[in-house]
Amino acid sequence: MKLGVIISVSDAETAWNAFRLANHAISKGDDVTVFLVGGGVDYLDSSAKPFDSVLEADKLVKAGGRMMACGTCLKLRNKPGSNVCPLSSMDDLYRLVAESDKIVSF
Repeated sequence: MKLGVIISVSDAETAWNAFRLANHAISKGDDVTVFLVGGGVDYLDSSAKPFDSVLEADKLVKAGGRMMACGTCLKLRNKPGSNVCPLSSMDDLYRLVAESDKIVSF
């Protein structure tokens, strides 16, 4: 299955659970892409024990999952993209929705 996970909130526990689901799906053999939009691009700043979303995001990428982040949302917050989580666009989000078998939004 191709699973798209959209994270639009900065809440540490919510982002942590979204990444946990994404990692679980990868462990089941699914192809997973996480798209960060709105407050979701702040997951690095909001990660806190016991909700370490940064650790879960690292696991995702190491397991072969992909991450993308809304370029406009990052620019509004004066944040850069990265090799792990590149600047992406609404067209990228549209393609993710169009090509995925399932979309889950947090």
